[in-house]
Amino acid sequence: MTSPAHPSAGHDSSPQASSTDPSARVTGAPVLLRHGAGRGTLTGVGLVLAGTVSVQFGSAFAALLFPRAGALGTVALRVTCAAVLLLAVTRPRPRGYARADWAVVGGFGLALGGMNILFYQAIDRIPLGAAVTLEVLGPLLLSVATSRRAASFLWASLALAGVYLLGSGGFDQLNAAGVAFALSAGAMWAAYIVLNARAGARFPRLDGLAIAMAVAALVSLPLGIGASGAALLEPGTLALGLVIAVLSSGVPYTLELLALRRLPAATFAVLTSLAPAVAAMAGYLILDQGLSLPQCAAIALVVAASVGALRTGRR
Repeated sequence: MTSPAHPSAGHDSSPQASSTDPSARVTGAPVLLRHGAGRGTLTGVGLVLAGTVSVQFGSAFAALLFPRAGALGTVALRVTCAAVLLLAVTRPRPRGYARADWAVVGGFGLALGGMNILFYQAIDRIPLGAAVTLEVLGPLLLSVATSRRAASFLWASLALAGVYLLGSGGFDQLNAAGVAFALSAGAMWAAYIVLNARAGARFPRLDGLAIAMAVAALVSLPLGIGASGAALLEPGTLALGLVIAVLSSGVPYTLELLALRRLPAATFAVLTSLAPAVAAMAGYLILDQGLSLPQCAAIALVVAASVGALRTGRR
């Protein structure tokens, strides 16, 4: 894992190890890196986009597992497998942290677990593209709330228009509980963005993410066992659960943690508005969900808003 200028093996858990005050990432203030600001920003953008593709295609594959393991069982497999993999790789050391550090990483884990549980409940009731369209409202509202530039409101509004257009064709036919779960997942997503940045500033390497994933597993595993029982231990279910864990948790959350060390939270939040477009593509390729012309136009709006927000954030 790398920081904008050098390997993050040297990324200390203290704030001084960051290129700037970590609060700049949370408030959305411009992040000025000591070395190669432009290169670091472009790297951060690439990390966010790669993470978005991975998590949305992972969600599409997860929907295929619902008939075997159910929504709660799938979440349990995804998060627990990801936690085991991350803990084995990072081997975080529990010593040397203050109570405030544990409070941050614990909150990060609760947001992570809650986001996954609520989102999978949503896609068990409504189509993937619509669920992500509703969920992304959380990060969009975060981008507006944390921005200090008037232009950010314009880009967020444009992205919101794209999000609405992407799902407006079928919102009147959506399951009400599914809509509520998706909106709640969006609120958890916004909390995840903020707490991810703070945990990344307090814990070295991927230690904070590994600990948070373990907390999320402790939350989701009892629910999954209670809902699915022995079905979770079937070889085919376990194998697919491992693939989903890598695609939907291990890869994207690692990339997002790295990205949040390069980008302000507001820029990151607006870039995640690409998620509905990627989800629609994953739904088309994996779940045979087609795209209408209005949905294609919505994708263009969201992409334009994301690029505009990025250019605004770099000025």
